[in-house]
Amino acid sequence: MKKFIIYTALVIAAYLAYIAISLSLTPPVSDLADKKFNTTIQVKDWQGDYHPFVVGPKNRYWTPSSRIPAEMKWAVILAEDSNFYKHEGFDVKAIKNAIKYDLEKRSLKRGASTITQQTAKNLFLSREKTVTRKLKEIYLAYRMEQELTKGRIIEFYLNVVELGPMVYGIGHGSRYYFGKSPSELTPRECAFLAAMLPGPRLAYNPYKNLHKVVKRSDMILKLLRKNGVLTEGEYQAALTSELNIAGMQKKVDQSVSVPPAFTSTSSARQETPDKPLESGAEKKPLTEQTEPPKPVDAAPITPTESQTEKK
Repeated sequence: MKKFIIYTALVIAAYLAYIAISLSLTPPVSDLADKKFNTTIQVKDWQGDYHPFVVGPKNRYWTPSSRIPAEMKWAVILAEDSNFYKHEGFDVKAIKNAIKYDLEKRSLKRGASTITQQTAKNLFLSREKTVTRKLKEIYLAYRMEQELTKGRIIEFYLNVVELGPMVYGIGHGSRYYFGKSPSELTPRECAFLAAMLPGPRLAYNPYKNLHKVVKRSDMILKLLRKNGVLTEGEYQAALTSELNIAGMQKKVDQSVSVPPAFTSTSSARQETPDKPLESGAEKKPLTEQTEPPKPVDAAPITPTESQTEKK
């Protein structure tokens, strides 16, 4: 028994050492605070192939926080991580519930990832569904919360999320679906894009399940109204407004049939931009340290589905 305990302790120590070494090889989290920071990550297209993707001002679609509507920020916060302004990178209660669910289902379907964890995964980690990746994700999320403001984390999150076939980030997504810049998005359009986030390829793919995306966007608009982001008049106007998504199927057919052209196959690296984008004004200012208009007690919408594709 004594040998077994010693052996187990050595295995655990070796495992933790492996995680520590692998984390030490990632770029410093503190570098993300620099507004001129650029890095290149790998993203997957709908054929399963990986391509380099620039994160930072050198990406022509990069959208600074000041150009992202407050409604867009609150839509993702209220729908995906209602405790965003309360936790320090990870939600202990959500993790416990996810572990209980996964043990009961004997699967790894529910990830309980916060917005910060998802951002850490997208910037630093692979998509492998393992305990090791999850532990790294939690640690990096905690470090990000120590080094960055909440506003900076949301800025990164919205600039790397997948919103369609090789459509990554709010800057590209808003132009792809609505032909406009993010700063021009209406509350209905913000809710539509936020509704896709749990699974733009499957469950909330607007080309296959448009009715599910619209229904979920209605629920997100309701959360925006409940928490004081929208007035009653704005809420009713958003509910009755029509989405201009004509020709959407034609776009996706063209996108998935012709592989995107890339000139670089480099792995992640840091760069210095020649000239950062200028910041503009947003409709409803949401400062980097702003608390929600009202205490947020609403649970994320359809938690089981919303965690399925994010692990």
